[in-house]
Amino acid sequence: MTKADIVNDIFIKTGIPKKEVLTIVEAFMDEIRNSLIDKKENVYLRGFGSFIVKHRAEKTARNISKNVTIKIEAHDFPSFKPSKSFANKMKERS
Repeated sequence: MTKADIVNDIFIKTGIPKKEVLTIVEAFMDEIRNSLIDKKENVYLRGFGSFIVKHRAEKTARNISKNVTIKIEAHDFPSFKPSKSFANKMKERS
């Protein structure tokens, strides 16, 4: 499913014009992105899941083809964890 599919589905269900739905969907995604990147805050959507910032510590790795040891710096990355109710619904439909 793409963003265009989401916008179209919301348009069909609500009757709100597609341009307005697109603006709302993009604003929603921007808020999640800004919260994770700028504020380093997790986003919790009850009944759906959590968008969280995970931290990976610095580590050393090896490039086997060149036989070289390299350093991978510490970094943050986004992650999604579904809520228990959402995960259970997925299990039920399998």
